[in-house]
Amino acid sequence: MDGFIQWSFALSAAIFAAIAVRRAQSDFSNIRARAFVAALGMTSLYALAVATHGSVSPILGHFRDLFWLTFLYLLWRRGAELQPLASIRWLYFVLATILVIQIVSSLAMLGSSTGAEPSRAAFSAVMLIRLLFGVGALVLVHNLYSSTTPDGQDELRLPMMGLTAMWLFDLNLHSSGWLAQSWPKETASLGGVALLIAALPIALPPPANRSWSLQLSRTLTIQSASLVSVLACVLAIILGSQLLDLLGGSFAREAKAAFIFISLMSALVLLPSQKFRAWLRVKVSKHLFRHRYDYRSEWLRFTSTLGQPGHQEVSLGERIVKSVADVMGAPSGMLLVPDGQGGLTMRSRWNAGNKELFLLTNSQELFDWLERTGRVVELDLVRGGLADSEEASAVPDWINAREDAWLLIPLIHFDRLEGVILLARPDTGRQLDWEDFDLLRVAGRQAASYLAESRGQEALSDSRRFDEFNRRFAFIMHDIKNLVSQLSLLARNAERHADNPAFRADMIATLHETTARMNKMLARLSQHSKGKVEPVQPVDLADIARGIASARKHQHPVVASGVSTLWALADRSRLEQALVHLVQNAIDASAPTEPVTVNVTAQNDKPLIEVIDRGEGMSQSFVANELFRPFTSTKNGGFGIGTFEARALITEMGGVIRVRSTPGAGSSFSIELPRADVSELYDLSQEAA
Repeated sequence: MDGFIQWSFALSAAIFAAIAVRRAQSDFSNIRARAFVAALGMTSLYALAVATHGSVSPILGHFRDLFWLTFLYLLWRRGAELQPLASIRWLYFVLATILVIQIVSSLAMLGSSTGAEPSRAAFSAVMLIRLLFGVGALVLVHNLYSSTTPDGQDELRLPMMGLTAMWLFDLNLHSSGWLAQSWPKETASLGGVALLIAALPIALPPPANRSWSLQLSRTLTIQSASLVSVLACVLAIILGSQLLDLLGGSFAREAKAAFIFISLMSALVLLPSQKFRAWLRVKVSKHLFRHRYDYRSEWLRFTSTLGQPGHQEVSLGERIVKSVADVMGAPSGMLLVPDGQGGLTMRSRWNAGNKELFLLTNSQELFDWLERTGRVVELDLVRGGLADSEEASAVPDWINAREDAWLLIPLIHFDRLEGVILLARPDTGRQLDWEDFDLLRVAGRQAASYLAESRGQEALSDSRRFDEFNRRFAFIMHDIKNLVSQLSLLARNAERHADNPAFRADMIATLHETTARMNKMLARLSQHSKGKVEPVQPVDLADIARGIASARKHQHPVVASGVSTLWALADRSRLEQALVHLVQNAIDASAPTEPVTVNVTAQNDKPLIEVIDRGEGMSQSFVANELFRPFTSTKNGGFGIGTFEARALITEMGGVIRVRSTPGAGSSFSIELPRADVSELYDLSQEAA
């Protein structure tokens, strides 16, 4: 076994020395390259000391780790060269301090090698210190590699694999020693093999034309800091309990149990808390990064919150407040919007409960000032008298009275104030700087564009409702014109035929029909009417044709012809309304003695109802380009609505309207409707019987 250990360490020492010589010959121009060569040389010296059974080999092992740690520090410094040097010194200082403690403990154990063995507590403490360094070193390696740009990862991959193998073996070695409370000689004998494995990737040549460049990962750094915090707490608890064992005393057992219980409870309460995570996030961002925010992730989260309401129905106002609050770490907030009178009113709240928060009064001056300046207001400065006089006078008392109110963020879109976000103070207070204000201004403008778009959509929706109302009103006016024409004819005939009982009966029937149609028109015009199309039902086209011809017999000769019965699927009232428009147009285009025909027939198994006249006719150009356009008419005083509404009504029922017309020879309007199943009609009649 001794021969195996000697040869494995000697071989690894030779390989590391050869790598160091080759790297020194190829690249020795900068401090990072020289630190890399020095770390390789110290690793070779350490392996050689173990191979020769030198008593100073543990101390050289710690110096080996110190050299590699220096090399990693220089890499991180290169990646953060625009940041203050203090951004990484604390991490290097912690690991370097642990190495100093390891060197001191190794010297102490070396001094005791001629005497008594170190105590169990001292050996356990040394193993724990080495464990702590191993964990921290592996976290540092992982963080460095994950934070490297894709180009730099190609070159760092091999050295990082070697360091990971070396320190992972050391971590396993010291874990075994701490658990067994004795030095694991069998595991330690494999140290040379571990160094050989670590040397293999380091010995491979790096990719050409690559330079090491690090880009810190904010998320990974925070996670690593959280892990180190947990490990530090565990180590502190273990060291504290070991110290109580060393002190001894009659109440050592009870004190140790109380210490472990209190420490564990404190760690379980502190580490998972929101305040601790917020504090840690602020400290990591402040000391490890040049910029406070990871703008890419923040902007992705911001736009995702704005554009995607999620599985539950969340209003745009709530999403706007939440998106800005997440950026600043605020626990709640609300959206204030202009009330149309120069003031502000609350539109939405997020995570603020259901209680009434305040009365929105005296906000005219705040509205004008925010719209003019677009400044983010830090309310703590206003309360403390540190804000300028204009800003302090603009903030109303109802906001200053709220101690939890923290920030006022104006939402400006093209110099127009679309709204204001009021955020509550986060659990972890911090001083705002230019970076916070710049980000809030940009986020405010983005949120304002969503508000402006929403306001535009609401205005467009209102405009569409007015357009729908106007369209219905235009149809109604056209129908009223027809009814007025019918009633005028009835009034003229009443003067001559008032004594005729048959005429009086027809007049009463006509008045009832006119009243019913006017009531239907008013219902269609009502704001509660949504223009809903009734389901189509089987209707007899021949019966409808006879009814229209009979209703118009006193106005103009109208003839119903064709088959005696023909069933189609339609809404009877809308079909009658469309036919009334077409028949009235045919009457207006015909001479007083020329009849208008309403013909019912079938073509290609499709029910047809035709309105035929022998009037003036229309040109093909007029039929193609003008006939079905609203507000276009060839009649004096015409509205140009009848054919437009008739086609809309027929289309809503799934039908088709076609026109054939010849100037001077008349026109034919043909309505094609879906066929009704006669067997279903028979079943319905049987059920009715």
